[in-house]
Amino acid sequence: MNNLIKKQYFVKSLVAAGIAIAITPSYSAIAQDEVKDIEIISVTGMRSSIQESTRLKRDASGVVDAISAEDIGKFPDTNLAESLQRITGVSIDRENGEGARVTIRGFGPSFNLVTLNGRSMPTAAGGGSSASSGEGRSFDFGNLASESVKSVEVYKTGKANVSSGGIGGTININTLKPLDHEGTKFSFGAKAVHDTTNRVGDDVTPELSGLFSWTNDESTFGMSLTASHQVRHNGTVGAYVTDWRTSVWDGTVPNTPQSAADGAPIVLNNAPEIGQLHALPSDIRYTISDRERTRDNAQLTLQYSPTDKLVATLDYTYSENEYFEARAEHSIWMDSFKTDFTFDDESTATPVIYNEDRRHQQPRDVANALNEYNYINKNESLGINLSYDLTDEFVVTFDAHNSTAKRTPNASYGNSLTTGINAQVAKTQGAVYNDGLPLIVLGFDDCERTNLNCNGILDETDFGTSMLRRFQETHETEITQFRLDGEYELDEGSINFGIERREMESHEIEKTLLEEMGGWGVANPGELQDDFLEPIDYADLFEDYSTQGSWTQGYTGSASVIGAWAANKYDFGFGNIEDESVNRLITEDVTSLYASLNLSGELNSMPYTIVMGLRYERTDTNSTANIAIPTAVRWDSDNDFTVIPGSDNSKVDFAKGGSYSHLLPSFDFSLNVTDDLITRVSYSKTIARPDYGNLSSAVSINSGPTAPTLVGGLPGEASGGNPELVPYESDNLDLSVEWYFDDTSYASIGYYQKIVSNFIGNEPSLQSQYGLRDPSAGPRALQAISELDALGITVTDTTLFSMMAANQLGVDYFSQTEDEFLQAVDIFATAEDPLMMFETNQPVNNEEAKINGFEIAVQHFFGESGFGIQANLTTVNGDVEYDITLDPSESQFSLTGLSDTANLVLMYEKEDWSARLTYNWRDEFLSDTRGQDPVFTEEYQQIDFSVSYTVNDNLSISFDGLNITGENYRKFARSNVQLWNLEESDARYVLGARYTF
Repeated sequence: MNNLIKKQYFVKSLVAAGIAIAITPSYSAIAQDEVKDIEIISVTGMRSSIQESTRLKRDASGVVDAISAEDIGKFPDTNLAESLQRITGVSIDRENGEGARVTIRGFGPSFNLVTLNGRSMPTAAGGGSSASSGEGRSFDFGNLASESVKSVEVYKTGKANVSSGGIGGTININTLKPLDHEGTKFSFGAKAVHDTTNRVGDDVTPELSGLFSWTNDESTFGMSLTASHQVRHNGTVGAYVTDWRTSVWDGTVPNTPQSAADGAPIVLNNAPEIGQLHALPSDIRYTISDRERTRDNAQLTLQYSPTDKLVATLDYTYSENEYFEARAEHSIWMDSFKTDFTFDDESTATPVIYNEDRRHQQPRDVANALNEYNYINKNESLGINLSYDLTDEFVVTFDAHNSTAKRTPNASYGNSLTTGINAQVAKTQGAVYNDGLPLIVLGFDDCERTNLNCNGILDETDFGTSMLRRFQETHETEITQFRLDGEYELDEGSINFGIERREMESHEIEKTLLEEMGGWGVANPGELQDDFLEPIDYADLFEDYSTQGSWTQGYTGSASVIGAWAANKYDFGFGNIEDESVNRLITEDVTSLYASLNLSGELNSMPYTIVMGLRYERTDTNSTANIAIPTAVRWDSDNDFTVIPGSDNSKVDFAKGGSYSHLLPSFDFSLNVTDDLITRVSYSKTIARPDYGNLSSAVSINSGPTAPTLVGGLPGEASGGNPELVPYESDNLDLSVEWYFDDTSYASIGYYQKIVSNFIGNEPSLQSQYGLRDPSAGPRALQAISELDALGITVTDTTLFSMMAANQLGVDYFSQTEDEFLQAVDIFATAEDPLMMFETNQPVNNEEAKINGFEIAVQHFFGESGFGIQANLTTVNGDVEYDITLDPSESQFSLTGLSDTANLVLMYEKEDWSARLTYNWRDEFLSDTRGQDPVFTEEYQQIDFSVSYTVNDNLSISFDGLNITGENYRKFARSNVQLWNLEESDARYVLGARYTF
């Protein structure tokens, strides 16, 4: 076993032995009576832990990295994702200032498999303000605390005995086993967390964790229990843009003055060239969020070993993550006469100076939407493992488990609530878009509308309710898995084989509802109670971005309090939503067989190890969607369209199924050129299955058009799945050289290449959906345009709506104001209106890509000085970059997550003191797509530190700091000025103590 168990049966670290058992292919048939007689000498401390991890990396076949519980405890990290980012080739996505999902060698979360004790983990994770969460396969590490885990392994090369699903890699989480420790052990830790971004919650929140392990005197029966409770309150201020309307420039801009009565025509500075891409923003929104998260983890393990040949393990793992966010938005929506634009010089031209003017129209609304988001994520896993030594050479293991992940609302109104609070005071509006925080430009006027107080101040009496939107979603994924493994020891190696059956169900139910309060026209300004709103100035909140020249006055309040009040006033329900809009079930059954041959020997006096394996998998899928067919598109006002969802009575079933099979070979060869120099060559074929959202059998309508069709509105958006998609397939090659020049020191360089086929791309097309018709494009609309032309009135979305409303009411156009028409009329399509077209995106397997790069790492402790260093760099190259110059109507695909990463860790450990200073960097990367526009995440770096002091053999204290320089997160579209989202962040400090006996 290569230094793991020496002749004297000396064990330097039980944790290290546990990891070695998991990742060394030839391990199995160490007799149980020998293991029980081992003298246990537990060596703790950062340096000894790193020494063991280094040795495990050295002795493993293939490319494997591991972190022990000692390492996890020493990192200044909140959860496992933040611990894993220190590993070469691993980077993370952050959410709410905390690590959430893992990228390996440029492959994002959906391309990586996460297992718990070798078992596949389900997910129903979503975060923050995400309205719909359950479409991905990526496990959210934000649900697990570091304290609850013994060790984590990252397999970067494929192995026959590892379940399929990870192209980037497979992450295995190991939990504590009581028979690893004789006698009674107890450890308790407490931390006080101060998040400097907190605004309304508790400035200091608790984190508690405990570990109990017990065995009887004979070490034939044991029990362990770990538990943790963490509370975090934090906040953030930020900004976002809902949509960038990208299209080819034809020299015109919608909603521009067309007649002398409307005033001067639009002024275009540095206009794009004909045929060039340009993008017009939909809005600009400032946001402030206050968040609360409570995370509870527990794991109970029972082990029984009645004989030396049998070990039975029963374990139950539970995690619960409860999340609440209250958010206020201060925004303007672009919908007035365009008066002057100044475009930048980017390949996709953007009006960095954007101005609109209401002119003869009444002021429009400044929105202060109030949002609440909430959910409970629960994960449960119950498993049994039986390991039996049939002979001294032959061991069989049976493992079975059932695991569930469930996401449910944590409020009666649902997961998501938006209560619209608007003030119609914007006579002129615009924005200055830049590579930081865009500025809101507002010409304030509370005099022109007769129902406002004309005091020249934005106050509570200017505001009234508009619309209330609720979203309710429940998503549950269940995995049942059975596995039988065998291992037969040879004189110079071993044979491994096994069979596995995995059954998965992903069930999602969505409900959505839009209720009218004061309506889009804000019929009742001043209606809110005096204590409902609180003034806020965003200029006081942004610390890292200038707000000079921006209108920053807004209001905040409780979306649910006002929503409940409005439900009573306007007579609508505020409890459970009855009608389902989507009820989707996806099942996936996987049957697997595998075998591998592990051999060792010498080649010209140089020791070598060969592992050859083959895995066969057959997958059967079925996708069923029970969809409430939308009944109509309602034109509510100028550019506001609502797709009316159907009721339970209008549901239709859509179902499709499929099957596919794969042979997945793997080969690992390592050669000890010298005692300190190791070379490795690995080849494997791996697969990753499509996200659940891509497998839906029905089309969902996401939004209506951006404006009336006949005045240049862009089509609404719809998305559908494809149950016949097949998995991504990757041929993987790894070459590496590792030099171990001390027990805790090594330098390594590795090259990897992945050739991936069956990439999923989106095929956009204009399609009608469910027979919905367009109320803004039929004979009535054409007649209204003709009448406006005859009156010399420019056709805009507002004037067109008013004329059609006047015709519908049978009154003169000038008999009512725009607001009165908005309040009086909703326009529905008739049979004479044309079908409404939606930009529909559907996934297809249509691409191949090559990814390659280098991993360089060095680790060294400087003699007995106590100082050490760890550094690594991962480069990622590929031919799958997003082409920002491509017309959005054309299909393209790209791989999210590709970015270079680097880590630097400065360490010190001597006597009772231990310290780490860590630096993590990730380059800019494509993190997502929205419709046919990219979402890029800006380059990010973070500095953390951790200091601990051992008071005595039982007590230690620590102090950690995370993101101590207060780095922020920012995402953009085709250029830096096209902001998608930014959030200011700041430092988090943790004071902790742990007592062990």
